Amino acid sequence: MNCTPTELGCIPNDPVGFVSKFYGIGLSAIAGVALIFLIYGGYTILSSQGNPQSLNKGKSYIMYAIIGILFAVLGFVFIQIIAVNVLGIPGFK
Repeated sequence: MNCTPTELGCIPNDPVGFVSKFYGIGLSAIAGVALIFLIYGGYTILSSQGNPQSLNKGKSYIMYAIIGILFAVLGFVFIQIIAVNVLGIPGFK
């Protein structure tokens, strides 16, 4: 495989290799940010002291973090189904 050496490691020159390398990094970043918002939403709920506005704010943080994770995972599944099963693009297997 042809790759360009950089500070981030060997980056593939072909589009399929490039996407497969950095899609995992992107999913990890999305999961990390979602985890931070899940923790912050839980903290907001626990420290709300019964205040309905704070409860709703914490619930919305948790809900949107879960929705973001679902969008990221379902996007990955969609690409796998379209690229591998339907179109049969070489290199995505």
